[in-house]
Amino acid sequence: MTEPILNLHRFLDAGGPILWVILLVAVALWTLIIERYWHHWRVFPRDLAAMRARRSRQPLQERRLALMMLRKDVSELRLGLTRSLTAIRTLVAVCPLLGLLGTVTGMIHVFDVIALSGTGNPRAMAAGVSMATIPTMAGLVVALSGFVFSIRLQCGSKAHARHAEDVLKQDMLEAK
Repeated sequence: MTEPILNLHRFLDAGGPILWVILLVAVALWTLIIERYWHHWRVFPRDLAAMRARRSRQPLQERRLALMMLRKDVSELRLGLTRSLTAIRTLVAVCPLLGLLGTVTGMIHVFDVIALSGTGNPRAMAAGVSMATIPTMAGLVVALSGFVFSIRLQCGSKAHARHAEDVLKQDMLEAK
């Protein structure tokens, strides 16, 4: 158990301090993504069912008023579905930039080693090269995986909102 943790710690140290920041951004990103999926699978169906039950208990209204109430209800559901998507997209966009920052700091480290010891110490330069390449790779991996899931969440939000609108319209038509 401690061996994988030790290897992870070595990997994060080899990538430099920027890699730790990328790890924190990745944890925040995936926490938001998991929370959004939880909302889509667990919370949204309950919210829709509660809204349908509430609407079924309301007295019949004039058609125009009923359509405005329908739009309001669908808008509330849509807001719940799309919450945090902007934050997810922002974190996805930040990851490659953090990787680039890691590249720059790693290359500065390489240039410092060259300035101090010349090009005769490849082992010292290797640490700087690791600090330059590992954060770039990590930033891109986190960004690409987050991007895929953010697109899926966005499409799922639109589909759920359309479904909710259809169901609520159907309920409204059946009530008349």
